[in-house]
Amino acid sequence: MEDRSIPDNNTTADTALTAFNSLRGYLNSQILGQENLVERLLVALLADGHLLVEGPPGLAKTRAIKALAHGLEGNFQRVQFTPDMLPSDLTGSDIYRPEEGGFQFQRGPLFHNLILADEINRAPAKVQSALLEAMGERQISVGSATYALPRLFLVMATQNPIEHEGTYPLPEAQLDRFMLHTLVDYPDRATTLRIMELTRREAVAAEELRPPVRLLSQHSVFAARDEVLRLTLADSVAEYIAALVDATRRPAPYSAKLAEWLRWGASPRAAIAIERGARAYAWLHGRDYVSPEDVQAIAPDALRHRLLLDYTAQARGVTAQACVEELLGQVPAP
Repeated sequence: MEDRSIPDNNTTADTALTAFNSLRGYLNSQILGQENLVERLLVALLADGHLLVEGPPGLAKTRAIKALAHGLEGNFQRVQFTPDMLPSDLTGSDIYRPEEGGFQFQRGPLFHNLILADEINRAPAKVQSALLEAMGERQISVGSATYALPRLFLVMATQNPIEHEGTYPLPEAQLDRFMLHTLVDYPDRATTLRIMELTRREAVAAEELRPPVRLLSQHSVFAARDEVLRLTLADSVAEYIAALVDATRRPAPYSAKLAEWLRWGASPRAAIAIERGARAYAWLHGRDYVSPEDVQAIAPDALRHRLLLDYTAQARGVTAQACVEELLGQVPAP
């Protein structure tokens, strides 16, 4: 049987980047017209974060994480969120074993490397909050026992837009646990034709997704993360990130519009998310330093779900995206 794993020995920065570029090429061949989603998936993987993806049904959100699971060394679990779910459906629970005369912990779906929380906003807040400890602490607690999750652990949650029937807004505390919030939209006509052709070929070949020739090993992922953390981040760029986040909390000096629109700003996790995401974005584009443009590319996805708008602004149709655009336009870049 052919060995499809990338060799683990002597992994260099160039080798890791080549491996990630190969993975990106594979994902883009399977997820047509959603290059931004593919890139954000890789950024989250490199930055050791979690991804919330929002968009109408049928835009390859589920297919994207399944394709990543096909190209990455590790295990994958899909969880369909429904209104009748229990927290134990995610974490697992203690099961009584009569033959052993005691309880044994039965692990739930969170004990996998890649988790797809499909339609997360279809479950009530109690179930959504069961993800908090897992996403933030990389562990879960059941009763008096605590269980560690895998070192490589990524949650990609999908949600339909809030205005769709039968959905529940995610609590702010859980939204803050997601490193990035990415929006997906419909492909153009030419891409739709390519999607039809790809689906037809897969149906003829009787296979849903064709795995790549070589898998990206977990060793390569961890090596790439080390390289990302070593990228040069100038003091001026770090100050720029801090200023962007500070402007969401004290917007008046920067913009009268923001002062009127924002009721609550971003947490320190936002600054961490922007820095780590900008590092990963720069590394994926072959740079060994972080530029203000890298920060601006990541900031919208790192901020839009962390901003709480004033009720008056919401009534006037102001969106978090509009706030981020005003923010990037008013805070001076180095």
